[in-house]
Amino acid sequence: MKIFEEIESEVQCYARSFPCVFNRAKGEFMWDEDGNRYLDFLAGAGTLNYGHNNALLKKELLNYIENDGITHGLDMHTKAKGEFLQTFSDKILKPRNLRYTVQFTGPTGTNAVEAAMKIARNVTGQSNIVTFTNGFHGVSLGALAATGNSHHRDAAGTSLTGTHRIPYDGYLGDNIDTTEYLDKVLSDSSSGINSPAAVIVETVQGEGGINAARIEWLRSLQTVCRKHSILLIIDDIQAGCGRTGDYFSFEEAGLEPDIVTLSKSLGGYGLPFAVVLMKPELDQWKPGEHNGTFRGNNLAFVTAKHAIDHYWSDNHFSNEIKRKGQYVSQRLTAMADKFGDGKFTVKGRGMFQGINCINGEIAGKITKNAFTKGLLIETSGADDQVVKLLCPLIIGDENLKAGLDIVELAIQETCEDFDSFPNETLYFKAS
Repeated sequence: MKIFEEIESEVQCYARSFPCVFNRAKGEFMWDEDGNRYLDFLAGAGTLNYGHNNALLKKELLNYIENDGITHGLDMHTKAKGEFLQTFSDKILKPRNLRYTVQFTGPTGTNAVEAAMKIARNVTGQSNIVTFTNGFHGVSLGALAATGNSHHRDAAGTSLTGTHRIPYDGYLGDNIDTTEYLDKVLSDSSSGINSPAAVIVETVQGEGGINAARIEWLRSLQTVCRKHSILLIIDDIQAGCGRTGDYFSFEEAGLEPDIVTLSKSLGGYGLPFAVVLMKPELDQWKPGEHNGTFRGNNLAFVTAKHAIDHYWSDNHFSNEIKRKGQYVSQRLTAMADKFGDGKFTVKGRGMFQGINCINGEIAGKITKNAFTKGLLIETSGADDQVVKLLCPLIIGDENLKAGLDIVELAIQETCEDFDSFPNETLYFKAS
């Protein structure tokens, strides 16, 4: 650990929660240098939906490398890129009746968001983007302007402009439809909100606290966007690639976004990869207007293609995610009922769920307790008050149960450590 303390930046985050040195990983497990095994319910913050060192993907990747396949290709045409595009078109887009042009951006989610917002602004001629409370879209300056979290925003070192902030679904309570407010201010010439270029939204706010928008709210949001000729951008970077059950998190709502951003688990193997999907008429870029040295990660093209081939050629994998998601929901609801006494609530959908605690202190104690029992799990939310489950989607039933058993035991022991919970109400702002 000495070398990390000597020269690594203080900006490190996850390393503080899990103070050990990891050196091996497989499936839903990681091992440290001392041989201790941990169930991984963090999964690269949602980057490892198919698990660590997935054997199916590893075989294809090693074969590609062994045969001297292209590693880095900028945006040149390569066989690996072509095969990914064909597979993505045939097995993801066409079966869902989606017609998108694919833009390869720099290989991070925040870069995809930057590109998406630039597209919207350039095409519409408008400058502002509507964003939502508790939203998280990245930490480069453009994406950060669309992010709500003050911890990240305060690190910008400059003013963050170009966005309008609107309450997310549930932010003002369950009985208030905030899309009606959005419609009202867009219809009122004296509201102070000029006609925006686009709305950017996560259907489930991961870093914001596993806030899952209601299906009706999402549909209403799309209706408002169309009424006012505003582009709808879905940030599916963490919620996409199967995390909620369907490949895209907006499928259940029947949305047809103008622009979609994907990253994290898109590459399949944890390799950096991001794209922007846009309706063809929006593809008005001039050559090289948005580029990046590493937008041609051919190793990720290989594993992304085979992840789709292996897991998304039919509905079996999707149905399994939904089945496991129902089990997670049942278990978490039972925990909240057993230990919470109204102090815990369950949030999210599919395999993207968490337990909302009354404060970050309790959530932090739960995750630290879980780590001592061999489970890697983290918190999210405005005050880190949500214990967030992001285990690999390929996790076996036995290990899923084992991980949830640890969560339950950690909650029980944490509750016993408190003589009584603080007299606080649940966080409406994280809803």
